[in-house]
Amino acid sequence: MNEKVLKHLTDKGFSDRVTRHAETIDTVTHAAMRIGCSEAEIAKTLSFIVGEKPVIVVMAGDGRVNSSKFKKLFHTKPSMIPRDQVEEITGFQPGGVCPFGIPDNIPIWLDISMKRFEYVHPAGGDEYTSVKLTPYELEKASGAVGWCDVCKGWEDEND
Repeated sequence: MNEKVLKHLTDKGFSDRVTRHAETIDTVTHAAMRIGCSEAEIAKTLSFIVGEKPVIVVMAGDGRVNSSKFKKLFHTKPSMIPRDQVEEITGFQPGGVCPFGIPDNIPIWLDISMKRFEYVHPAGGDEYTSVKLTPYELEKASGAVGWCDVCKGWEDEND
């Protein structure tokens, strides 16, 4: 378990929500299989470069970034942090990036695609750890700057 994440979650009162898995949860599919939930309930943490600065967006596992929605909020097209720079910038390896214990200068946004679930499951700082939180607990635990709407693919077709 990542000690920085455990301290962060302990300080926020959520250390009892951490689960350590015997097998990797480095992808949405692996995480859903190990946790026993739908892929959509996995809260995937994506890291972007916006105006030469990093930004984290956490979204439902079935969501995909909608370029026009992203550009409307961030005033630039979505550009992921290159895989070989993710750990240097966020402090976490790809597959374990999470919204807990990241550098203070990186804003965290939560996508509304997660609000439809009772619980979501973000990573806990490595590819073996997950955290079970309600969307509103995730907001508190992560210190998110707010909710956003930058995803597609998850909405009900009748909406």
